[in-house]
Amino acid sequence: MAGPDHSDISLKAVDLQIENVSAAYGALKVLDDVSLDIQPGEFFALLGPSGCGKTTLLRLIAGFADNEAGRVVVGGKDISNLPPWKRDVGMVFQSYALWPHMSVASNVAFGLEERRVSRDNVRRRVAAALAFVGLSDLADRRPSQLSGGQRQRVALARTIAIEPKILLLDEPLSNLDAKLRIQVRRELRLLQKRLGLTTIIVTHDQEEANTISDRVAVMNGGKIQQVGTPTELYERPANLFVAQFLGTANVLEGHVASMNGQRMFEVGNGLSLPIPAAAEVPDGARMVFRPQHASLSINRPSAPGDAAIPGLVSDREFLGSIVRYAVRIGESEVWIDMPFESGEQLLAPATPVYVSVTPELLRWLPG
Repeated sequence: MAGPDHSDISLKAVDLQIENVSAAYGALKVLDDVSLDIQPGEFFALLGPSGCGKTTLLRLIAGFADNEAGRVVVGGKDISNLPPWKRDVGMVFQSYALWPHMSVASNVAFGLEERRVSRDNVRRRVAAALAFVGLSDLADRRPSQLSGGQRQRVALARTIAIEPKILLLDEPLSNLDAKLRIQVRRELRLLQKRLGLTTIIVTHDQEEANTISDRVAVMNGGKIQQVGTPTELYERPANLFVAQFLGTANVLEGHVASMNGQRMFEVGNGLSLPIPAAAEVPDGARMVFRPQHASLSINRPSAPGDAAIPGLVSDREFLGSIVRYAVRIGESEVWIDMPFESGEQLLAPATPVYVSVTPELLRWLPG
């Protein structure tokens, strides 16, 4: 989508602080002492499973939910006690919330008219918002005449027309099919960067969060588990929940033992892996590694420094460019991704193999 002139859209990126916010529905605590610092112009994702508190936090920022403790600060101003229409925050709902009997232009104008904006100003800002999202030619259509991606853009145009300080997106792509979701999330990312508007998206889809956002807050049980860039969270998860929520993670339980002066991690049945000298292994930690951080071989590898433990292939999945093998190690099962080459003979179930992991790629995480 070409970048239209949006000189008539007046937006300024501001920062957002969530300071020690807690919230509850009756006796159920849904947010527990949550704090975040979101930078001006940042595309920030709240990621987590259903019931983790992410949507409640978004609604609290918008003013549609109440906090029992803490503050919401936008651009240095505490908005915690302001009603939604005085917060200068725009929200795109999961359902898009478009009026079916109104035209596209009338839907975009609705928020401006409610704010008693002059008629000439409404026309100007509606035209600018529709041009920005590439829907100027569809201004007279009804929502029922639009595709899912076009309806999503109408909802976005309606929000940016009111010139909010913060843009909030509540699972905005969940109603789209898989192919369209990929296209629209790319458009959304490009639009957000052209706007330069501080944006927060709520999603349970890790791929969506990873591809669209600058930073991600992983939530569970009403708490922030970790905040970082997608690559930081994937490569250096703070705990097991983050490791397993962001991609596939192999987890082996065991205990630390000493063998000939070398720290070893024993995983049962006499199987153990060396622990790098610089590694910090908390009490009760599990050994964690990604499927692509290991390899399989029929013969024990002799490369120095690599850890190799025996196992049996229990299953396999052909995924085109890779073959994902399930390997039984003691009482545990791990997944290993191996590159596929044309004509290669795949390993059959029950094949004895060795799993090799470079010790530096291992993570030792508390539960």
